[in-house]
Amino acid sequence: MNQNDIVTELVTLRDYWRYAISRFNAADLSYGHGTTTASDDAAFLILDSLDLPIDALDPFLDARLLMPERRLLAERIEARVTTRKPSAYLTGRSYIQGVRFIVDERVIVPRSHIGEILFAEYLNPQGSNFLPDPMTVESVVDICTGSGCLAVLAAKFMPTATVDAVDLSADALEVAKLNVAAHEVENQVTLFQGDLFQPLEGRTYDLIITNPPYVDHDALEGYPAEFRAEPRMAHDGGEDGLDLVREILRQAPSYLNPHGGMICEIGSGREILEEEFPDLEFIWLETAESQDAVFWISAEALGITD
Repeated sequence: MNQNDIVTELVTLRDYWRYAISRFNAADLSYGHGTTTASDDAAFLILDSLDLPIDALDPFLDARLLMPERRLLAERIEARVTTRKPSAYLTGRSYIQGVRFIVDERVIVPRSHIGEILFAEYLNPQGSNFLPDPMTVESVVDICTGSGCLAVLAAKFMPTATVDAVDLSADALEVAKLNVAAHEVENQVTLFQGDLFQPLEGRTYDLIITNPPYVDHDALEGYPAEFRAEPRMAHDGGEDGLDLVREILRQAPSYLNPHGGMICEIGSGREILEEEFPDLEFIWLETAESQDAVFWISAEALGITD
């Protein structure tokens, strides 16, 4: 079926959702950029393309679409299949717990477990079990900030804190700048280009947030096209995936205030990390999809005292 036939015969949002699912299944696409199935990915692509709430498919299923909307959806469904780019790159937007961020191929699509943890802990009426009281945090740094999403969330949850955000990629920082502006946190968030803590000499923080590259080389070589569409540098964690995590652990004590701590996402390297750092007390945090992909470590556990 050519594009003219598609936009003539497919009229409702339901029509395009069904068509997209069929196309995605036939093409054996891969997922993992905020969706896990063809059905969910199709729903995201369609709803976000039409600027509709991405978690409210049912109310719009039988809505008849205007011709420009039909053409847009037909084009994006075709692009998803032929380019195998993540749907978020096609719409230019991604979400963490419903918060929208600007994305493009200069950054990986935001999907950090840390975002989920920040929401779960700081929206808990009893307060967090480990994260500092958000109203007492004066300084935060987000290492390997990418799109800036975690720095923006930190600024929102900790309104009296200054937030520094660092990335080695100048391209990624351009996207982060867009997100900082879109969320109107320019007065809180400062962006730095550099390698980990290198541009922050002399600064210390109450909270370190970091989601560094942590994919090992074997996994990188086996990546499907959707993941290869993202910047390799943002995934490459070295031979076993933990090169940057090790370096962050070594440098963090010089940049952390007493009574503070660090939250770090590492993927699947828990056993390696615990074997290499047997004297460090890692607290492993459970999320909807993992039990040991993220750890918290206090300043005290890193040897920092008053």
